[in-house]
Amino acid sequence: MRDYEDVTAFLGEWGRFQRVIFFLLSASIVPNGFTGLSIVFLAGTPEHRCAVPRGANLSAEWLNNSVPLEPRGGQAAPSRCRRYSLAALANFSALGLRPGLDVELGTLEQEPCRDGWEYSRAVYRSTIVTEWNLVCDNDWKAPLSTSLFFVGVLLGSFVSGQLSDKFGRKNVLFATLAMQTGFSFIQVFSTSWEMFSVLFVLVGMGQISNYVAAFVLGTEILGKSIRLLFCTLGVCIFYAFGYMLLPLFAYFIRAWRMLLLALTLPGLLCIPLWWVIPESPRWLISQGRFQEAEDIIRKAAKMNGVAAPDVILDPSELQDLNSQRQQTYTILDLMRTRNILTITIMSILLWMIISVGYFGLSLDTPNLHGDVYMNCFLSAVIEVPAYVISWLLLRNLPRRYSMAAALFLGGCVLLFIQLVPSHIRALSILLVMLGKFGITSAFAMVYVYTAELYPTVVRNMGVGASSMASRLGSILSPYFVYLGAYDRFLPYILMGSLTVLSGILTLFLPESYGMPLPDTIEQMLLVKGLEYRPASSSKRDSKEEEENPEILKSTAF
Repeated sequence: MRDYEDVTAFLGEWGRFQRVIFFLLSASIVPNGFTGLSIVFLAGTPEHRCAVPRGANLSAEWLNNSVPLEPRGGQAAPSRCRRYSLAALANFSALGLRPGLDVELGTLEQEPCRDGWEYSRAVYRSTIVTEWNLVCDNDWKAPLSTSLFFVGVLLGSFVSGQLSDKFGRKNVLFATLAMQTGFSFIQVFSTSWEMFSVLFVLVGMGQISNYVAAFVLGTEILGKSIRLLFCTLGVCIFYAFGYMLLPLFAYFIRAWRMLLLALTLPGLLCIPLWWVIPESPRWLISQGRFQEAEDIIRKAAKMNGVAAPDVILDPSELQDLNSQRQQTYTILDLMRTRNILTITIMSILLWMIISVGYFGLSLDTPNLHGDVYMNCFLSAVIEVPAYVISWLLLRNLPRRYSMAAALFLGGCVLLFIQLVPSHIRALSILLVMLGKFGITSAFAMVYVYTAELYPTVVRNMGVGASSMASRLGSILSPYFVYLGAYDRFLPYILMGSLTVLSGILTLFLPESYGMPLPDTIEQMLLVKGLEYRPASSSKRDSKEEEENPEILKSTAF
């Protein structure tokens, strides 16, 4: 019996057909780069202070002193959430008393901002914060909007795999692209924070679903030698490119509704791809639709300029790997032995901490010193070398030490930020970017590493459980950033400490580089450093395992 790789070997690895699929599927990832982190600018919080109504009958001198000062960043700044009692100020103003001379300001009664707020327009013309006054007692709503987006990502990751298995990779890819674009467009016309946030959940569901569908479609169509390149560089680099576009859009469009509309419209450019990107022949074969699969393969041969054999797909020869795999395993098998339970717990903690660090640093860019747009752009640019380094490390060095080194780098530099003098702001930004570099590299490597640790029979469930932990980490990340309102260095201390601990945790994982891929739970590598028990079958080179479509499919979930 021949498998799909043998049947389509005549197409070659890098013909015109594969190049088109590689770049178009990677390009479909670009909108995900700016959709997921658009909240950085949509929910930006400008400087603000209590508004004083025009009819307050205050002299200019009392009007200028109507808001108390409070320490912020080592300097005295107007309070954001309190003002002096306007009734008392109006009385002093009518009596001709002067603030600071006749009246001691520190003894005056204060009150909350009963007449709204005045917002600075130096950075943003409008955001959801300024439109719906998500400050002071309502300041928890902005990070909750971000968390709700990641709740949508969590929900979407639950269903995306099953949808693409049932309805096809291509159909789900374009349906969820339409979902992401459509609900983002409706968001532009949100009339309340509640409406905006509910729609953001649906946008998150669409985003992760089309990401997964594109990921799986690429791994199933492309050959072994290109598959790892697509999954580690193609998808990731184009995601980073979309992330880079976000601050460019936001710089020129300062009003949140127009910005969101501008970020939504590029999704329409994916419509023509429907007539270019084919369905996965592997999926068609698994559904018994052999003629459709053969037609796609013949078109690929024509594009590549190679002659196709008279008979490509013979159902009697095709090896359906999925039907041969035992389906009796459940999520409880991730706890069957002490070894697999330990690996599962360690993987869940590792994925959650890395996700908190990655999204926490990405969402924190508006709080850095300097220009918010430039900081966001630097945060995006630093991902490109991080992905390239992770790809090189995966190809040439042991997983455990590569992961630990990246995490130690990311965690340590975040801990050093609190030691930087306040006047050396450039150094603080440099350390944040180095931290982002290390954590992003680890994020790219953890997919392959985790897939190699789990045996074939529970690999999808193992990586899926770890991925769910990652979603939970992303849901928590906005509140790590939120802690910066109480102590500027607290988010870095927490994220840095957790990242260093995860680096130490990584050193206790078994090394999978150069080892055959385990097929059963009994063949798994041992956590405690015991000698590896070799499998009796299916010994393959580690580079082949990295390129195995079953591994790469599981990483998307």
